[in-house]
Amino acid sequence: MATPASSSAPAITQNPDIRYLGRLLGDVIRAYGGEKIYKQTEYIRSASVDRARGLHGADVVDTGLDALSLDDTLSFVRGFMLFSMLANLAEDRQGVEAEPGADVASAVGRLQSHGIERDAVLDLLAHALIVPVLTAHPTEVRRKSMIDHKNRIADLMLLKDAGRSETDDGENLDEAIFRQIALLWQTRPLRREKLFVADEIENVLAYFRDVFLPVLPALYARWERVLGARPQSFLRVGNWIGGDRDGNPFVQAPQLRLALARGCEAALGFYMDASHALGAELSLSTELAQVPQAVLDLAEASGDLSPSRRDEPYRRAISGIYARLAATYRALTGKEPSRPSTLRGEPYAGPSDLRRDLVTVAQGLASEGDGALASGGALGRLIRAVETFGFHLATLDMRQNSDVHQRVVAELLKVAGVEADYAALDEYARVALLRRELASNRPLGTRFSEYSEETASELAIVQAAAEAHRVYGPQCITHYIISKAESVSDLLEVNILLKEAGLWRAGSNGDAPHAAIMAVPLFETIADLEAAPTVMTAYFALPEIAGVVRERGHQEVMIGYSDSNKDGGYITSTWGLFQASKALAPVFAEAGTSMQLFHGRGGAVGRGGGSSFAAIQAQPKGTVQGRIRITEQGEVIAAKFGTRDVAMTNLEAMTSATLLASLEPEVLSDRDAARFAAAMDELSKSAFAAYRDLVYGTEGFKEFFRQLTPIQEISGLKIGSRPASRTKSKRIEDLRAIPWVFSWAQARVMLPGWYGVGHALSAFEDKALLADMAQHWSFLQSALANLEMVLAKSDLGIAAHYLPLVEDQPRGAAIFERIREGWDMTHDGLLAATGQSRLLEKNPKLDTSIRLRLPYIEPLNLLQVELMKRHRTGENDPRIKEGIELSINAIATALRNSG
Repeated sequence: MATPASSSAPAITQNPDIRYLGRLLGDVIRAYGGEKIYKQTEYIRSASVDRARGLHGADVVDTGLDALSLDDTLSFVRGFMLFSMLANLAEDRQGVEAEPGADVASAVGRLQSHGIERDAVLDLLAHALIVPVLTAHPTEVRRKSMIDHKNRIADLMLLKDAGRSETDDGENLDEAIFRQIALLWQTRPLRREKLFVADEIENVLAYFRDVFLPVLPALYARWERVLGARPQSFLRVGNWIGGDRDGNPFVQAPQLRLALARGCEAALGFYMDASHALGAELSLSTELAQVPQAVLDLAEASGDLSPSRRDEPYRRAISGIYARLAATYRALTGKEPSRPSTLRGEPYAGPSDLRRDLVTVAQGLASEGDGALASGGALGRLIRAVETFGFHLATLDMRQNSDVHQRVVAELLKVAGVEADYAALDEYARVALLRRELASNRPLGTRFSEYSEETASELAIVQAAAEAHRVYGPQCITHYIISKAESVSDLLEVNILLKEAGLWRAGSNGDAPHAAIMAVPLFETIADLEAAPTVMTAYFALPEIAGVVRERGHQEVMIGYSDSNKDGGYITSTWGLFQASKALAPVFAEAGTSMQLFHGRGGAVGRGGGSSFAAIQAQPKGTVQGRIRITEQGEVIAAKFGTRDVAMTNLEAMTSATLLASLEPEVLSDRDAARFAAAMDELSKSAFAAYRDLVYGTEGFKEFFRQLTPIQEISGLKIGSRPASRTKSKRIEDLRAIPWVFSWAQARVMLPGWYGVGHALSAFEDKALLADMAQHWSFLQSALANLEMVLAKSDLGIAAHYLPLVEDQPRGAAIFERIREGWDMTHDGLLAATGQSRLLEKNPKLDTSIRLRLPYIEPLNLLQVELMKRHRTGENDPRIKEGIELSINAIATALRNSG
């Protein structure tokens, strides 16, 4: 069988940062773990590296794993996990994940080469919306404390880059880095208690405070220089944590209120800190500067009568702004700010009023000299932050399953005496009934009626959303995602619920209805994706909906990568999403509204992961139009946004790709597009059949999956507030896509990211056409690049060690042999289509990255298997369970995008 790293691959040139940090880690292990564990770890490491390099005799060398006691095992796994974490840090610093041309300046230059000037870019950005949406899906296995230490090391390494030998506090830099690694070594990596939604809210707030609040204004300042103009705030950050209820019974109205309240605290706290710093900076005196009357008026209104600042109107104006911010903080959060103001101020009615005062100050500074004091700088960044984050910090999406909506609406209709059995109605009757209800502002619910716990909870949620609109402004919640959306009635049911809280208002006196929150269908399965254009056509055909959409100017549709992949396999899912997006474009054009696609992507390729830069550009022409939202989930949040530099790189990539996808001319001829699409239809059909036959048509496959992979152990990890399965069923259909993908990755099979593709490539007769498509079609290039990464990280030789865990050995061996044959076909077909002699031959940076860490994953897998055997045979030593959980943590850290 072909292997991911063949002997023909070039030698690995190790990143100097990895050597440096790895050496310090070894010193820490020796100092704090002891000489014994250091020597054991080093022996296992060197033996594994020799095997990976294919050195003569390495395959018969003792791995060293059998000599480990349980205590030694825990220390060893922690050491390898920390090496992978530090290797990730080193690679991020060297830009391994950064892609050439993935920045706005390069995108603008590329567009100009096509004759598309900056004015066209600015016109697009005037109505653009680009949003990474942070979600709490449970694949981030590391504690926040571990990530914090890693980030401190990254900051210290920046000082080292600058040639410094000491920190700002006078500490030796090497010793400071050593100390942080020692703290990592002695920090418990696993959570003892299950995460609650409140914990997830606090975790994500750390990214907003530490990264997004300072980074986005800095990015905009950079883009203003590139564009020669100041665009509106088109790049924002969204959030699902506290609003996503689909399958998570722990998200209710109190959690939604908490998420929004804590976001408001973070935003206003940031503004107060920035204003305080501005007050110290803007020391201009009326004795030396001409100050416009508007600034003098703002200074007088502040109530700052300090004699020492009498001639400093800008400071006095900022004092007044700070006092009003403090009053706003008090009014919206019910708490006292950490730095109270000595002045009295009226709370701001909204962020636009705060922005107006800040702009008054900026215009005053611009009135003298060349305007340098007002352009950019801390004041400019603060104004941009207020525009971008408002008083709500991040737009919080609501999400719930359509089955829940149906039950709740049915109960409301029954209790109100409108319809006794809504669930029994056909689609036509449901739509007619829901439209009649939406034509009136009369609510169905009443506080005098008794409702089930589910209905009461859902009504409380929409009431909390309405309350949030009143407190924080309408931008705090703008989308309501409907999981398992299959029909027009699924969308109308959400509007019925919104009406109960006054968030849907029926039209009157010739006015169109108004929806304060948009109902957004999530099409997930292959069948749902195929039906999406029909559903949206029928939805737009309703006059009241057409009026709402026309007033808003756009409508969003969410397309799900995870469940479509679990349903139909990698290539069928990818192609189905592409086709659905393309088929929706004319539907939106006919409706006269802009289409906004929300891509539900995960970290792993099986869930839509991979390069966002390539994926966005590979979207069908006409489907992006400057508007796109993308989920960022689990461990990907730390990987993409863990530090300011890494966040800037990834946000630049997302933005530049959106510009290119929206404006760059199509390079594919109509003839080639038709040929390629016909070929993809055939490939998708073959891959779908092979995937479905294995996963859903093979007797005993679900037992094979549950016994081969650590899905049972993953379900017990304290890594998220959501259950691993939507129901208590053991069916694969009912398992969440996240643990499905995560489990296969742990066992190094990674089946969701490739199975079925090899069958399709092998059966496709026109190999020259395949090569042509792989070379000239961005869609297939992106799909194959992600597939290639998955194949390089998979290892069926290691996966075979998990086979003894399967109870039915003959059946397990037969299934595994089918998987092995599928891997070989996929490997060989990919190389033939891309014209390579080995995996990642054309991507040496990624090749080096993966091959560097493979020797550090193999021993973890081997230990994981042995610990799982002992655990499943009833050994109850708590160190066994902890070892399994540590190995899951370590393997996920090394693989990076595994969830």
